[in-house]
Amino acid sequence: MKARIIAIDGPAASGKSTLAENLASALDYLYFDTGVMYRAVTLAALKSGTPVMDESAVTAIANELDLDVQSPSIDDGRQCDVLMAGKDVTWEIRSPAVDENVSQVSMYPGVREAMTRRQREIGLRGAVVMAGRDIGTVVLPEAELKIYLDASVEARANRRYEESLGRGNSVNVDVILEGMRERDRLDSTRALAPLRPAEDAVIIDSTELSIHEVLEKVLALAEDVSQQGEA
Repeated sequence: MKARIIAIDGPAASGKSTLAENLASALDYLYFDTGVMYRAVTLAALKSGTPVMDESAVTAIANELDLDVQSPSIDDGRQCDVLMAGKDVTWEIRSPAVDENVSQVSMYPGVREAMTRRQREIGLRGAVVMAGRDIGTVVLPEAELKIYLDASVEARANRRYEESLGRGNSVNVDVILEGMRERDRLDSTRALAPLRPAEDAVIIDSTELSIHEVLEKVLALAEDVSQQGEA
């Protein structure tokens, strides 16, 4: 049986977004990276001058935000278009300022509730690959296939470093590494929807695997979910 709803979870820079995008393309499914929604809320808070520590104010922004995620309209390396009040903010949400604050914003119950409602509306239509940190555990526990993609923190920091250099940003890999360790700590210890594999998720360590190797493993599972657990 072919999986119609696929959830891919994992820590920052584990490769889940790339996997989800390639998998969705191979299956002709909708690709949806839920992390962009929390980044958009964070950007909206920063742009409005709202302190990210003000949970009530940030939650209000999340509930009122005019946010849309669409297939990419520009061939500039993006995985999707992120539109905030009709404005393209696809690259703005990847700024260092957003990186530094998104974990705090994503911890707020009201923000997660608002974003989860929108994510479920999209996911339950089927023919979707959704990537994030709590898709298989919270957003779409109904998913026929759940993947938890992991990698060592050093490998993930190097990947983020190379991505930043590719966009012309001047960055320090040690700073990225320390920031990633802190984000892992926050994501895995938060009270609401902590980062963890779903009980029925297939866990794949991508530290020593190529993008193609990971894709082949997951594509085989997606085409026949009766194989789940054999990766």
